[in-house]
Amino acid sequence: MPPVSPASSLSRAVRSPRTRTRTRTRRRAAAAVAAAALLLPLAACGDDGDGGSEKDKGGEGGTAGAVPKADLTVLAAASLTDVFKTVETAYEKKHPGTKLTFSFAGSQELAAQVKQGSPADALVTADTKTMDGLKSDVGSPTVIAKNRLVIATRDGNPKKIKSLEDLTDSDLKVVLAAPEVPVGRYSQQVLDAQKLKVEPVSQEASVRGVLSKVELGEADAGVVYKTDAATAPDKVDAVTIPDAQNAVASYPAATLKESGHKEAAEAFVKWLSTPEAQKILQEAGFQKP
Repeated sequence: MPPVSPASSLSRAVRSPRTRTRTRTRRRAAAAVAAAALLLPLAACGDDGDGGSEKDKGGEGGTAGAVPKADLTVLAAASLTDVFKTVETAYEKKHPGTKLTFSFAGSQELAAQVKQGSPADALVTADTKTMDGLKSDVGSPTVIAKNRLVIATRDGNPKKIKSLEDLTDSDLKVVLAAPEVPVGRYSQQVLDAQKLKVEPVSQEASVRGVLSKVELGEADAGVVYKTDAATAPDKVDAVTIPDAQNAVASYPAATLKESGHKEAAEAFVKWLSTPEAQKILQEAGFQKP
């Protein structure tokens, strides 16, 4: 081997530390780039690592359009008793985790409950007048259905009742709802329009009270909603009242401002106007809103 000159050895000794430093710097830079590349996909996945935040997975906040889980109490007019059983099944099936509890009574009784601060989330009355009287307690109401009156008679119509005029017969036991009850107010309205005077043997607190009296044979006839008479086809007959002599009952629904589940309550009230809910109501004999 040829001898190495002192100048060459000195040159390598001077350059080697510099070369080693540049090499380490390049390696560190490459490692940093590689680490950053690995972190990018993880950042895109979000904190939960499965592609969605807790809100996106339908948690308490839910996604846009999702309904929070809640136990809702709905105050509803007595004439909705049967159809809302079907509504309950359909809504809870479509919204797992939501439980509906209904409290049925005459609309005037429901209004009193609201004024007294009874805990509830939504209200459906059988007239707009009652709902209008609760403007400070409810949200914006929406009419979800309409109804008409019929004369309910005992099964087979033994007294051969054919019209409103027949109810003026003093030999008949006629029962009406009280004047403060929507169906009672509608009944008096149609009788007054025909200039007919009927002396009822009793005045009931709800339309179901009127229907029950006829079903039990305690009255020969009573004025009820068409949908109520339809719930007891084996116990009562329904005598049609012509449209020109009839009254149209409107059913507004609204959330209660004191509800502890406002978002869920609003979702239920809104659902009552959907095609699915409207089909249920109309199959029960209610008219389109």
